[in-house]
Amino acid sequence: MDVLGALDVAELAPAFAHLPLFPVFDLGYFVVSLLYLKYEKGAVELSRQSPVASWVVAMLYCFGSYILADLLLGEAPVDYFSNNASVLLATAVWYLTFYCPLNLFYKCVAFLPVKLIFVAMKEVVRVRKIAVGVHHAHHHYHQGWLIMVVIGFVKGSGVALMSNFEQLLRGVWKPETNELLHMTFPSKASLYGAVLFTLQQTHWLPISKESLIFFFTLFMITCKVFMTATHSHGSPFAPVEGALCPILFGSVPSSHEDHHHDHHHGGSHEPPSPPTPLLPAKTRDELNEGTRKRKAKKAE
Repeated sequence: MDVLGALDVAELAPAFAHLPLFPVFDLGYFVVSLLYLKYEKGAVELSRQSPVASWVVAMLYCFGSYILADLLLGEAPVDYFSNNASVLLATAVWYLTFYCPLNLFYKCVAFLPVKLIFVAMKEVVRVRKIAVGVHHAHHHYHQGWLIMVVIGFVKGSGVALMSNFEQLLRGVWKPETNELLHMTFPSKASLYGAVLFTLQQTHWLPISKESLIFFFTLFMITCKVFMTATHSHGSPFAPVEGALCPILFGSVPSSHEDHHHDHHHGGSHEPPSPPTPLLPAKTRDELNEGTRKRKAKKAE
C-alpha cells in the first residue's frame, strides 16, 4: 500500500510537471538535437570549414522552436538568447560534439544505452514546450484555438519546420525534405499534443494540465525510446491514419502513385518519341526517269 500511495498519480503528476528543466533535461535535449545535426551530410565538414556557420546551425537546432514561435506571435526572435546559461550550455555541447579530442564525447553519448536516456529526457522537454506554447498563445489570443494549436505544434516540432532554412546555412538545398510534406513522428505527435493541450486549456478536455503533461510525456518517452532502440522509422499513428485518411480525405489517385513510384526510382515522364515516319517508296516511273537522267548526263 505504501508503494501504491507513493505512485499516486494525483500527487506524482503535479510534482513531475513542476520539475525544473534546466540544466539536466535541457542537457539531454541539446545532446540529442546536436547528435542529429552531426548525422546530417556535410555537417562535420562545415564545422571544419566555417565554425561560425556550424555554431549558428547548432543554435537553430537547439532554439529553433523558440525563434519560430516568437516570429509568429510578433515578438523578438532573439529574446531567448538573453538566457545566457542555456546558450552557454548549448554551445558547450556543440563544441564537445564536433571538436572533442578523439571524438570521445560523441562516442559516449551515441552509445545506445546512454543515448536512450538522453532521448527520454528530450521528450520531457518537448512535451513541456508544447504545453508552454499553448499557454503562451492563450495568453495573447483567448479564443484563438487555431493559434494555440499552431504555436504548440511549432514549439514541439523544433527545428524540423525550419529545416530548409537550416539547410541553406549549411549550403544544402533539399526542398523535398519539407517537414510539412513528409511529417515525422515527433512532428505528428507535437501536432496531436498541441490539439490535446488546446482542448485542455479551453476546458473542453476534463483533465488537469499536470496529468496531461504526465501521461503524454509517458507516451512520447515510450514511443521514442522504442523507435530509437529498434532503429524504426515507422509511426504508431500509421494504423489509425491508414484507416481514417482514405475516409476523410480520399485515397491517392493511381496516377499519383505511379508518379511517386517513378520519382523514387529515378524514372522520367517524358512522352515517348513518335516513330520515325517511313519515306514513301518511289514509283517505277520515278525510278525510270532517274535512270534516263543519269544516262543523259554521262553522254554529255
